[in-house]
Amino acid sequence: MIRKRTLGLLTLGVIGATLVVSTLYQRAATQTVPYTVVARVDDVELRRYPKTIAVETTADSQRVAFQRLFQYITGGNSGSTEIAMTAPVELTGRGATISMTAPVELTSGEEQRMRFYLPPEFDSESAPQPIDDAVELTVIPERTLAVRRFTWRPTEARIKREREALEKTLADANVRTVDEPFFMGYDAPWTVPMLRRNEVAVEVES
Repeated sequence: MIRKRTLGLLTLGVIGATLVVSTLYQRAATQTVPYTVVARVDDVELRRYPKTIAVETTADSQRVAFQRLFQYITGGNSGSTEIAMTAPVELTGRGATISMTAPVELTSGEEQRMRFYLPPEFDSESAPQPIDDAVELTVIPERTLAVRRFTWRPTEARIKREREALEKTLADANVRTVDEPFFMGYDAPWTVPMLRRNEVAVEVES
């Protein structure tokens, strides 16, 4: 009995170590949109993001939105070009379960609007056009985001609490926001909860 229990614990340890290594590898292999931290307000970072090119779609569910954009980056575009998935992925809509390997931006709403950011070698002219009429390229102008980071699984309740904390911190500091808060997730579904990188963010006045 003791031997079986020991083997079970060793197996769980190996699985846990594998998940940790997988998470670290995924983060190292996934290119992210660069940003500069320009200020901090308590536990909130004010980040300056450069102008970026993204492909986006709006759907009734995250699954449909993800499938459309995943088809685009895997060759469903005018050049049949395969494009590396980058971070963050931006998602606007209800719910919080993100089944993908790159960050996601999520804000409240009735529909799901999702964006995949393209690698920096693409601009508005060189980015291949989507074949699906429900998918479109968009230019995200330079912007400043206020960002609050948290871990564990991004449940709807947890995201709501973090958004409220973000808004209170900014209001107390008299930082004016431009739009509604959203969620950015950075990890695959199998990531160990304590290692997950989740963020709530909102655009603020420069």
